[in-house]
Amino acid sequence: MTVIDEQEALKQRLAELKTEHRDLDIAIDALINSGNYNNLQLQRLKKRKLILKDHIFVTENALLPDIIA
Repeated sequence: MTVIDEQEALKQRLAELKTEHRDLDIAIDALINSGNYNNLQLQRLKKRKLILKDHIFVTENALLPDIIA
C-alpha cells in the first residue's frame, strides 16, 4: 500500500467516523425528545459518541504531516 493509498484510506475512515458521530447525535436527540428511554441506554450512546470522537481525533492527527518547527 502506497502513502497515497494510506492517506485515502484514512480520509475514508475519517468520513465514516464523522458520519457515525453525527448519526449518534441525531439518535441521542431523538431519544431524549421521545421521552421514552432509560438512562443506561442514553449513557451507552453517549459513551459510543465519545469513543468515536477519540477515534476521529487520532485519525485526523494521522492525516496531518509531521512538521518540525
